[in-house]
Amino acid sequence: MATKKPAFGGYAINFGGRTETVEDVFGRKPVSPSEMTKKLWAYVKKHRLAK
Repeated sequence: MATKKPAFGGYAINFGGRTETVEDVFGRKPVSPSEMTKKLWAYVKKHRLAK
C-alpha cells in the first residue's frame, strides 16, 4: 500500500468551495509572476486555506 507523500514545504492548500475568480484575486491589470505569488499567498492566508 502506497502512502501519500506530504506536500512540498509542508503546506496543503484546499480551494474547494471558493467562488472567487482569478480576476478577483489578481485584479484586472497585468502582474508579474512574483507579484502573482505574493497576491496568491495573501489570499490563502486571509481565507485560511493552508493547512
